[in-house]
Amino acid sequence: MTTATARRRFPRLAAAAASVVLLAASTACTGDSEPRAEGTGGGNSATTAPADVIGDVPEDLQEFYSQTVTWSECEVNFRCATITVPMNYADPDAGTVELSAILADADGEAKGTILINPGGPGGSGYDVVSQSLENITSDRLRENFNILGFDPRGVGRSTPVKCLSDKEMDDARAEYIDPSTPEGLTASRLSAKEFADACAEETGELLGFVDTASAARDMDILRAIAGDEKLNYLGFSYGTYLGATYAELFPDKTGRLVLDGALDPASSNEEVTLGQAAAFEKAIRAYVEDCVTGSNCPLEGSVDEGIATIRELLASVEASPMTAADGRVVTISTFVSGFILPLYDDGNWPVLSQALDTALQGDPTYMLRLADISADRAQDGTYRSNTTVAFNAVNCLDYPMTTDDAQMAADALELQAASPTIGKYLAYGGVTCEAWPHGPVNEPHAITAAGAADLLVIGTTGDPATPYEWSEALAAQLESAVLVTWEGEGHTAYGRGSQCIEDTVDDYFVDGTVPKENKVC
Repeated sequence: MTTATARRRFPRLAAAAASVVLLAASTACTGDSEPRAEGTGGGNSATTAPADVIGDVPEDLQEFYSQTVTWSECEVNFRCATITVPMNYADPDAGTVELSAILADADGEAKGTILINPGGPGGSGYDVVSQSLENITSDRLRENFNILGFDPRGVGRSTPVKCLSDKEMDDARAEYIDPSTPEGLTASRLSAKEFADACAEETGELLGFVDTASAARDMDILRAIAGDEKLNYLGFSYGTYLGATYAELFPDKTGRLVLDGALDPASSNEEVTLGQAAAFEKAIRAYVEDCVTGSNCPLEGSVDEGIATIRELLASVEASPMTAADGRVVTISTFVSGFILPLYDDGNWPVLSQALDTALQGDPTYMLRLADISADRAQDGTYRSNTTVAFNAVNCLDYPMTTDDAQMAADALELQAASPTIGKYLAYGGVTCEAWPHGPVNEPHAITAAGAADLLVIGTTGDPATPYEWSEALAAQLESAVLVTWEGEGHTAYGRGSQCIEDTVDDYFVDGTVPKENKVC
């Protein structure tokens, strides 16, 4: 499997002590937090959406919108339910998908419900609510709204995409084949074919229906079940694409949507990858600038010299994979995954410094732990979610990808120019989907969502995963969007310590206050 850059939120990581274990157990998309002490309860209950909330829907979807849902106490202070949706919205009788949802009741009188998606594709909204609700939402938001998390179709606790055993996933993540040679490209195609065949065999028909448009249609059923006439939504990273798609499909049912760390829906897969390469290179430079001017930095000399040291380290790992304390071999594919993770949040830069420090001394254990967190692998070798395989499955349906040898080679040169540090490891991604048993069902296009209510798009100027320019592009496409800019480093803005961003988002959700255009925090 080639190295892929996930488009999702990542945890605030704790700095490691001088021990074998770098980090405490964590989810792939959030940091751990204590359970909520108040606000949920009410025991078990059964709910059915009233007709005026359901609205005008096709007759063959009525049973899904009007289903009776039983909410049961779960996860100490929450309520959970399983919701049934059609696998194929073009043929609702052809099978169903189960969605796992978790509800945190408002601490005060609820003004409605906010759906949350943490990104991905492949991120678990269930986990983000059950484990990190207080990190990702403010006291004021929880006081005024129920918060609903769910695992989208194909993800986690919902009917999942399944491909590999835990051991096979370890092997797939560690595999690195240089596709820049004819022999390497042939081997990469064979590996991708084996992976695609495994996914098709283990997942079955669902594999062709985990696209973003289908997930957005699921959200309208969730809206009705939550009892809201219009959808209120907080989406991060890939979740902005999911939210914008909802607004395109259901503009008249779009309520207050916050799209934080936007994807540009008009960009091709190759344009997305190139944009990320440039943004990560920018983030690497920002990290090194901070590192060499501070204390406990493993890099010496100027910023350019520090970056050169990182590039030399990556080249050495590519040439000679390292061995971690647990005996696992750390190839460049795994190493780059770990290296990328702390760049998502400048609060994690000290952790990156520690991982680089030990790697420069010949020990990749900390870097491997970061890669494991990215893939949601526990230290006992089990994978707590299917985030990696779901990421591939959704993207193969959402994006047509270049598979022509000459064009992929030309794209690789562009990626290398955009990011001399990691660009080459982002190349030839089209190979993954070339053998996929289902072709793409979407064509990248501008989303205007004509008729939707006022929306908020938030962009972070130093975002490495969803470059700020993408938020500008999405805000310009959406007819009713206002762009809010956070001048900061890291991926996404809300919930990361900016009082200005927090107040702007909360004022919008709670009071309906739309900020002036081009607000800067």
